[in-house]
Amino acid sequence: MAIPTLFNKRLRLPIIGAPMFLASGPELVISQCKNGIAGCFPALNARPAATLVDWINQVKSALADHDENNPHALSAPFGVNLILHSSNNRQQQDLDTVVENQVPLVITSVGKPDQVTRRVHEYGGLVFHDVTSVKHARKAIECGVDGLVLVCAGAGGHGGTLSPFAFLREVRQFWQGAVALAGTISDGSSIRAAEVMGADFVYMGTRFIATQEAGAVEKHKSMIVEDGSDDIVYTSTFSGICANYLRNSIIACGINPDLCASNDNQGGKDDLFSNLDTPPPAQQAKAWKEIWAAGQGIGAISDVPTMSELFKRLHSEYLQAVATPSQFN
Repeated sequence: MAIPTLFNKRLRLPIIGAPMFLASGPELVISQCKNGIAGCFPALNARPAATLVDWINQVKSALADHDENNPHALSAPFGVNLILHSSNNRQQQDLDTVVENQVPLVITSVGKPDQVTRRVHEYGGLVFHDVTSVKHARKAIECGVDGLVLVCAGAGGHGGTLSPFAFLREVRQFWQGAVALAGTISDGSSIRAAEVMGADFVYMGTRFIATQEAGAVEKHKSMIVEDGSDDIVYTSTFSGICANYLRNSIIACGINPDLCASNDNQGGKDDLFSNLDTPPPAQQAKAWKEIWAAGQGIGAISDVPTMSELFKRLHSEYLQAVATPSQFN
């Protein structure tokens, strides 16, 4: 196990809550961390940009109060996700805010994290980087990251195409540092399976959208509960980068999901993360806001519990999976 000391005695399950656009905010992150899960939110969810420092302080204050009153059940560390795509004109400002406020865990996506690792390491923080290929994993390591998030086939949002069996085992041939595994992880058995494969953490997103504390709209949560893996569409049509979306949210926008391009165009769009608050042109649906992301693991999701209720269930399922003997022992 390559778990960094930041997480020592603070995680009750090996879970990093994936930072989800629109769905992850202070309420969800605080509840995750209080329950021993490392909660994270995207910096871009805090809008305008000046709001980011308020969110960070809100999380820090809530977790400090929790730790003072619960010295034997300390909160897990929290993190902020920085998008490094060239279209994100906030990335330098957000990085400055993260550094000034010494956020313990920074998760970087869609870009080269070398500048982030240098600045975050100066105050002792950790940087994990999202990758969807072995090539990008090697590049992230060259930039000095502390951990890799392997975004495998079936992950919600910008998911990759590699099987976790192939991706994780190949990366482990050259990287012994921290690894979080992402893609279709919705229950305690999946968490244990990822550990057995060699991951240190799981990176769980979609399961947390369907919680009371998540900032997603109720129809998004309901659709995750009602739909299954057959209702997931993998396409680059809406953001320029292939991602997994809910078929019925596409239909609700008057679009035939069967006509969406399903390809592996990973070139991205020049304006992918710009003008997030600007309404789209007439008759054009907007990714994430009207066309909702979800991973293939939604078939295992059947309700919208509180974060505490969900944690208890995941913990029980995980312990049961750990205790279940193999018939080949």
